Amino acid sequence: MQLIDTHVHINFDAFQADLDQIAEAWRRAGIVHLVHSCVDPQEFPVTQAIANRFPEVSFAVGLHPLDMDKWCGEATSGEIRSLAMSDKRVVAIGETGLDFFKATDYEVQLEAFRAQLRLARELTLPVIIHCREAARPMADLLWRFWQEEGPVTGVMHCWAGTPDETQWFLDLGFYVSFSGIVTFKNANTVKASAQMVPCDRILVETDCPFLTPEPCRKERRNQPAYVHHVANHVATLRGVSLETLAAQTTANAVRLFNLPISLSQSELSTTHGS
Repeated sequence: MQLIDTHVHINFDAFQADLDQIAEAWRRAGIVHLVHSCVDPQEFPVTQAIANRFPEVSFAVGLHPLDMDKWCGEATSGEIRSLAMSDKRVVAIGETGLDFFKATDYEVQLEAFRAQLRLARELTLPVIIHCREAARPMADLLWRFWQEEGPVTGVMHCWAGTPDETQWFLDLGFYVSFSGIVTFKNANTVKASAQMVPCDRILVETDCPFLTPEPCRKERRNQPAYVHHVANHVATLRGVSLETLAAQTTANAVRLFNLPISLSQSELSTTHGS
């Protein structure tokens, strides 16, 4: 059984003391690939060094919506473009998106997000989208972008929206990724969304070091090996075996991010099953 953690931040300080042991743990858990997201282009050299160290790591480059103090318009956009083109292991633009939970710099976020969508389209890369308390404006912006500039593919990462909101992004062709939140006792809305996403559009992630899933929530630091718990919980919610869910999410991740992983015919066929 193979699993892919489609969203990690193992460049964070929480992993610096024992990253080799963390890698051993994810390999023992059957995690065959990781997609390392980026919150700031300045992270690129460190993330690149991690990918040099662990060949099962691909990565993205972008600017997080809560880091708009670092957005300098065309200069930042050009930097992201150059970095994305500089390494074939870059598989996405992001993470980018909208976060209206605490921030009030709405217009700057919208500008930066649109610019990164254009980059993703220009470079034929998917986009990794962060969306918090912004589902309606996010959907509206993506619909306008689709109509005015053309479609872009990507994933709604660490998704916590309602089933209705989930359908908005499915209708736009996006994948939907579930994190440890789906294992939380009172996350009924997220659980309902995890049950409705088509089998060819669902992904799993840890978003580590954040959002440690059950049954490991007492640990302050999440890690890639724990995507196994996320997958197991999602499989139970959907009434399929862990092996089926793992095969589906692995095939979906390979397809979305064009990952260098060979899949068997049986693994490829699972996306047309339950």
